[in-house]
Formats: sequence, structure tokens, C-alpha cells
Amino acid sequence: MQRVTVDLGQRSYDIHIGKGILSGFGQRMKSFGFSPIVGIISNPTVFALYGEGVMRSLGDAGFDCFSVLIPDGEQYKDYTWAHYILTELLKHGLDRNSCIVALGGGVIGDITGFVASTYMRGLHFVQMPTTLLAQVDSSVGGKTGVNHYLGKNMIGTFYQPRLVWIDTGTLDSLPQRELISGIAEVIKYGIIQDAEFFGFLEKKRNDIMGLNAGVLSFIIKRSCEIKAEIVSYDEKEAGLRAILNFGHTIGHAVETETGYTRFLHGEAVGLGMCLESRLSEVLGLMNSEQIARIQNLIEFYGLPCRLPKDLNAGNLLSCMKRDKKVVGGEMTFIIPEKIGKVAIRKDITTMDIERVFLQ
Repeated sequence: MQRVTVDLGQRSYDIHIGKGILSGFGQRMKSFGFSPIVGIISNPTVFALYGEGVMRSLGDAGFDCFSVLIPDGEQYKDYTWAHYILTELLKHGLDRNSCIVALGGGVIGDITGFVASTYMRGLHFVQMPTTLLAQVDSSVGGKTGVNHYLGKNMIGTFYQPRLVWIDTGTLDSLPQRELISGIAEVIKYGIIQDAEFFGFLEKKRNDIMGLNAGVLSFIIKRSCEIKAEIVSYDEKEAGLRAILNFGHTIGHAVETETGYTRFLHGEAVGLGMCLESRLSEVLGLMNSEQIARIQNLIEFYGLPCRLPKDLNAGNLLSCMKRDKKVVGGEMTFIIPEKIGKVAIRKDITTMDIERVFLQ
């Protein structure tokens, strides 16, 4: 088992990474001294695969478990389903020393964290991410939230988990489209901070897509290390942490405009990274060779890199202007200067964006 620590003082926590570690989860939970009732938040698909094992591990450690299941899909990450989960927690009598476990992908992790931050003004929660995207990104860093039809993650909190428990064996059951979606966030880390890691992803596609255990563990650990370092420095996105939003300004607009049903999150981020890389060319920051490397790698993994012709550029711009990263009417973009280094820019004009959309 490998371990990465997110260093946030009293809110610090460990990320444990390994294959087949699900059975040891209960004993690790026991060490925290939580109240004896634990809620497992999941969806029917994931719970059918792993719910029994998680509940058995917790039961063997002396916990009394129950499950709360919500439908599978980004469109269900909203306040209606958050309210449903809160109601179930109240019915089961959880107290402020209780813990709930997010068993699933990014949707489950985000909504569980949001519920945990608001139930009795805060109870403990643990992330057990089962998708690559959640393992390398959304389970780490404490961003929680639910969507609104006017924008993604517009209602949320910063609230850190007590533990992130990553069993890479869950990726064996992951549909290929979900695996590819997760790769988008992995590629992001190479672009924003680690050129060597980017080169590794160029060379190891077959091993990654073939679920090579050693390679998967490496890319998950390296992704978590990069995110942990950034979050430890800037927990609540006052500055540096904004670079983690590379690809997300346009990506979130694409998700919102398509009702959270057409694109998986990583697909939208992959598209966003391609378009935001082209903004770098418009601004004269990055040379065409590096832009081509970024676009080729994104397409190499089967992610979209061209804006579909049926998406309205004006509508996407409207979505971007409502984004939570807009301050004083200025949109924030993360623009690569070279592979491994990005800049936070607030001077991108509507004309610049339209030029990229029309390419």
C-alpha cells in the first residue's frame, strides 16, 4: 500500500492507494474512534459490486452500517438528492461524531462531502473512490458541491475528508469510457505541473488502457501527489489552486449547456483543455509544437478535442460568464505557457474565445 498525505494542519489526512485493500478498510476506520453507525452513500451500480464487501469490512470492525443509494449520473448531483440523503441520515440517528462513506465516482464523492459539511454543521466523511477520475482528482482536496441547472457546482463548500481509501482493483470493473474520462484529469496534471509525467503518459497508453497494475498505481499516486501539494499550499483557492481548473472553464460550460447528460466530466475537461490550449496560441504564449503535443495526447486517449458544431458559442459564453470563478465580471482561464507550466489569466476577451470556438 502506498500513502500520500494532504498536509493541512489539523485537517490533514492520508490517501491510501493499493490493489485489493478494501478488506482492510474497517480496521483503518476503527482507529478514528467514530460513532458506531456508519452510512454508505453510493449508487446501485457501484453498490452491487462493492457494497457488500465494504459493509462486511466495517461490520467486522464493529460498525453498524446502512446504505443510501441515489441514481447514477451527473444530473442527479443536485439539491433534491442531497436533501434525500440528509433525510436518511436523520432517520438513522447519526450524530456529529458519526461518519459517512462516499463509495463511488465523483458525483457520489461531491454530494456526500456536501451533505457531510451541512449535516448538523459537519460530520465526518471518508472517500472511497471507484473511478479513475475520482481517484486522481475529485476525492482529494475537499471541494464538495451540487449542480444547479444554471451552472455546475454552483452550490458547495470546502470540506476535507478524514481519509481517502483507493482500491485500484475497482478499476477492473470500470467501463472503458469512464476510464478514458479519468485520463483527462491525469493529463491535466502533466500539463499544469509535470512535463516528465506528461511524457510518461505519451509512452504508456497501452499499459494504462490495459489496466497494468503498476502503471495505474504510479499515475494515481503521482496525480494525488501533485494535487496534495497544491491543496496543502492553497486549500480554498485563493491563488495557486486555481491552476487545477485548467480545462474546466470551458468544460463546465459544455456540461451545463448539454444538461450534464451528453458528456462525462472528463470528456468535457478534455475538450476544454484542447480549446484553452488554443487560447495560448491566440495569446502568443505557447508554440505550435507543444500545442500539437497536448491535442495529440488528448485525442490519443480517445477524448474529444473539437467543439461539436451543434453547440452554440453564445450559449457557452453565457455559461462561462456565470461560472463561480468569475470575479468582478472577469472570467478566469488557466492558460498553458509550456507543458508543465500554466498561467492564471483574467484578460481573455470574448473575441479571443470566439476565435478558438470557430477553429
